[in-house]
Amino acid sequence: MKTLDKVRGCLVGGAAGDALGYAVEFLDNDSIIETYGKDGITEYDLTGGIARISDDTQMSLFTANGLLYGTTQGLTSSVMKSYTSYIADAYKDWLKTQDEMFPLMDGSYSSWICNIPQMYSRRSPGATCIDTLSDGRDGSVLMPVNQSKGCDGIMRVAPIGAYFCDKHYTRDQIDMFGAEAAAITQGHPLGYIPAAALVHIVNMLIYEKNISILEAVLDAKSAIKRIFKESQHIVLMNTLIDKAIALSKEKIDDRQAIAQLGMGWVAEETLAIAVYCSLKYHDDFDKALIAAVNHDGDSDSTGALTGNILGAYLGMNSIPDKYLDKLELKNVIIEMADDLFYDCSHEDGLAFKSEIWIQKYINADYLPQRRISRPLKTSKSKRIPKTVKKIFHNPLLCGIIC
Repeated sequence: MKTLDKVRGCLVGGAAGDALGYAVEFLDNDSIIETYGKDGITEYDLTGGIARISDDTQMSLFTANGLLYGTTQGLTSSVMKSYTSYIADAYKDWLKTQDEMFPLMDGSYSSWICNIPQMYSRRSPGATCIDTLSDGRDGSVLMPVNQSKGCDGIMRVAPIGAYFCDKHYTRDQIDMFGAEAAAITQGHPLGYIPAAALVHIVNMLIYEKNISILEAVLDAKSAIKRIFKESQHIVLMNTLIDKAIALSKEKIDDRQAIAQLGMGWVAEETLAIAVYCSLKYHDDFDKALIAAVNHDGDSDSTGALTGNILGAYLGMNSIPDKYLDKLELKNVIIEMADDLFYDCSHEDGLAFKSEIWIQKYINADYLPQRRISRPLKTSKSKRIPKTVKKIFHNPLLCGIIC
């Protein structure tokens, strides 16, 4: 059953793992030990008193923004594009935060999180991501834009698993949303198939009652084998996941186990490492994250995925305070998680009643620090449709996603 605690846990947990691992992303294991001691990094390495997130969390937030913007536009206009199109537009907004100065020109973006100055920081974004988005090319599963299987695709799709439920879409369709979102920039099958698997795992952990992480992982394996039955890469990926499952049951040093799974720079390895850490420490968020980031390789992405999975399983209330204190943009991340949970509905059950929602997902002029502090836009490009007031107060349109 979908709960706010689990949705928050998924997004905040991912950001926590990202922030813990970001400090050591480009350090090998020996350097990590030399810098942080024999146990490696176990606490945030603060910069200016803040645990900085990387592009992983930035892009996850834009994924969420794209989903919610898409749903809102679908309800307030006669034509709705695909969710992948809205997500791709959101990624182009993210690209602007990497290339341009704050604030952006009014009306040049559709994501309200472009109004957050802290977003305008380059945090080691993937070169493939930057290059592909800069060229204006949107890849897809059927029309791949390149042959990259880097983890840039999988590290940003967890909000898809947290958002959709199977009342309106089958789980196979939800998984494909994840694959298509990754395929926007990562064209190799192993760049987007693991993303579908992560979405599946997160979705099951949030929406299914009394399910274990292992059950969710095994179900994901079966699902991707069915959905991508024509792909020659399924055997390789599922073999790696099986290896992660087996290693999680052994009494073995985490660094040695993870070394057998890879370094996490490519998506199937990122997922396998996260599966290993999540299974081995299924009831201990702290130990899972510490294991996930202390290795040679892409520590922020393996930490982020582990945090997504454990957060979806345990909920935000089980995340230790040390991962909540000082986390950059924590309140924004929680606010976005709340929007994914409540979607178009609010406490009184009326759709789109909140003026803040209009500012976020119609006008994109919401300022988190000063709520409703400036008038709504009325420019031609952003004018609120006359029919919107009726839609905002129509309870039949509540819960479009769930």
